[in-house]
Amino acid sequence: MSERPSAQSGDITPVQRSDLRVRILSALVLAPVVLVAVWYGGWAFSLMLAAAAVLMAHEIAGLLFGGGGLRRAGLLAATSLVAIALASAGLAAAALAASAAGLAFELAARSWKRERLWPALVAYPYLLLPLVALIWLRTDPALGLVVVVWLLATVWAIDICAYFAGRFIGGPKLAPRISPKKTWAGLIGGMAGAVAVAVATSAWLGEGSAALLAVVAAVLAIFEQAGDFAESAFKRRAGVKDSGTLIPGHGGILDRVDGLIAVAVGAAALALAHSAASPAAGVLIWP
Repeated sequence: MSERPSAQSGDITPVQRSDLRVRILSALVLAPVVLVAVWYGGWAFSLMLAAAAVLMAHEIAGLLFGGGGLRRAGLLAATSLVAIALASAGLAAAALAASAAGLAFELAARSWKRERLWPALVAYPYLLLPLVALIWLRTDPALGLVVVVWLLATVWAIDICAYFAGRFIGGPKLAPRISPKKTWAGLIGGMAGAVAVAVATSAWLGEGSAALLAVVAAVLAIFEQAGDFAESAFKRRAGVKDSGTLIPGHGGILDRVDGLIAVAVGAAALALAHSAASPAAGVLIWP
């Protein structure tokens, strides 16, 4: 997702080819684990998110709080676990309230220590909102599994198509100050990948408008790139290349899910506006 090899030309060096091979192998190991947890839902899905949340809290603390470790990331990690437990119990509103309470405690502690408040104001929503959103969408009894798999497939399609479009087409940069390797061609390629997944999904469902779902997917592709840019900005501020070293070829957990973070929040907001009683259908079925 973040800080990919340069996409200025179609030439791939041996080092870049080796890096791509490692990235693919890591994805082949991790993707089945994620898909199995999503398939079973319930405790399996919640436990996977809980493990990821603790790791991401540590990485966020390293990027925004001036260092990782239990002392810096402890309250954020604990708040995420409480929010996951509440959301998994069908109490999404309570999960958001617990998230707000954790943020309030963090802000109070920072005020007492005369530390800057903005890192907490960024970190807590950045981690907690997508966790609650994914659980809320997955617990939809009708299409919960479908919508989460669709979101994952959409993000993966965006990443893959953006990478190869940027690599072989190149061209003008999107935001060189934040992420100098991302191009407009990559964005358009990513949107095309998202649209293809949307059209295929609509045909498989046999409900709603494929054209409208394609528009939704294209908008979510922009969200995905925004999530990528946000994490790139965090890393630039911290002066690091990756958020962590856990995943070979990818870096940290945040490097793998930065786009999904934004897409999950965007999809949940869409579901709230369109059909809060059936959130998965609110994302997938139009009109």
